[in-house]
Amino acid sequence: MGGVPLLILSTVGARSGHTRKVPLTWFPDNPPKPDHWLVVASLGGAANHPNWFYNLARNPDKVWIEVKGRNVKVRPQTLQGAEYDDAWRRIVSMYSGYGGYAQKTDRTIPVVRLVSDNS
Repeated sequence: MGGVPLLILSTVGARSGHTRKVPLTWFPDNPPKPDHWLVVASLGGAANHPNWFYNLARNPDKVWIEVKGRNVKVRPQTLQGAEYDDAWRRIVSMYSGYGGYAQKTDRTIPVVRLVSDNS
């Protein structure tokens, strides 16, 4: 998709219990690590979080990604404080559209680190 790095996030539905998949843009962590991926729960600046974010919160032990031809079980970590601020600045500098999303909503747009269970 236009050279943007994508992964497929698989979660288990918070209410349905069914597997859900969604393509997401991912960003490198800082410092970059081969087993860490950052994703943004923007939903285009909507007033609510995307469903996949609620699924992560409800079933954090049932999260997988497909990235660069690999299937990886991951643990989600929602960034906070200075770690969040640093990641958000880097993400907006790479893709300015996220800054516009933040202006459209009153909520803080979450940034989630996905960490391989093998790390």
